[in-house]
Amino acid sequence: MRVLSFGSLNIDYVYDVPHFITRGETMAALALNTYSGGKGLNQSVALSKAGLEVFHAGAVGEEGLFLISELESAGVNTKYIARLKDIRTGHTIIQRNTDGDNCIILFGGANRQITKEQIDSTLADFSKGDALVIQNEINDIEYMASRAQELGMIVAFNPSPMEEKIIPVFKYADYILLNEVEAGQFLRQDITALSPEDIAKSLLNKLPDSKIVLTLGTNGSVYADKNIMFRQSAVKVNAVDTTAAGDTFTGFFLSGIFGGKTPEWSMKFASHASAIAVTRPGAAPSVPTREEVLAKM
Repeated sequence: MRVLSFGSLNIDYVYDVPHFITRGETMAALALNTYSGGKGLNQSVALSKAGLEVFHAGAVGEEGLFLISELESAGVNTKYIARLKDIRTGHTIIQRNTDGDNCIILFGGANRQITKEQIDSTLADFSKGDALVIQNEINDIEYMASRAQELGMIVAFNPSPMEEKIIPVFKYADYILLNEVEAGQFLRQDITALSPEDIAKSLLNKLPDSKIVLTLGTNGSVYADKNIMFRQSAVKVNAVDTTAAGDTFTGFFLSGIFGGKTPEWSMKFASHASAIAVTRPGAAPSVPTREEVLAKM
């Protein structure tokens, strides 16, 4: 099986600040660090490090070419990434305060310049039995998911960030990986009084043919499909940076499933992988290798 991760590539500009800036205030940052990022990039790195043959499709501007190098260093094939002139690479401006909290401004840039022509030419190289992994940081994902379904590809969808306009994409997804906030937004209801299992049941009522993975942070995760439902405990560690925890979980879970493992094994695999990731700083650099995770398991 080949996996096509069609997703975002971002440059993250992280400013360490004493406190979040307010209207009219000028403040000196304590530090500035630049990182590779984007859910698409992070998940491609995780999928590849977990042992799959991964192709990344997306777009960058000229100042984002180092993101392509980072993907290649993780073993990802980058032939389907468009290099755009006169378009800025997608990026974030992140304020991180002394408590470790952050607030983020996201600029889509090249991530929002994906064309139907690029989608069609990329998908033409894939076929039944291959997989498409998508999030919501690029444009035209509904068209992309529908075309992949027509080709007989397996579609895995991480609806983040959640928006009303991406609701139609859910019907094309074989696997849906989302957190509690995104689940509540999709269900259009207050789910604070519901148990995670009840949330998963509500999702299945609306999406009976999908396999659901509901992530719960330190409370673990839930897997549910029309035949089974079970809870996976989180692996307890001292977290340093949780930035890529969800993307790592997604990549390693899908690696298990696409590699023929059971949902139970795949959820355990993903939980151990994300536990290792949060003990390391950064996003993509924090993702462990398959060998590290198997040793921890």
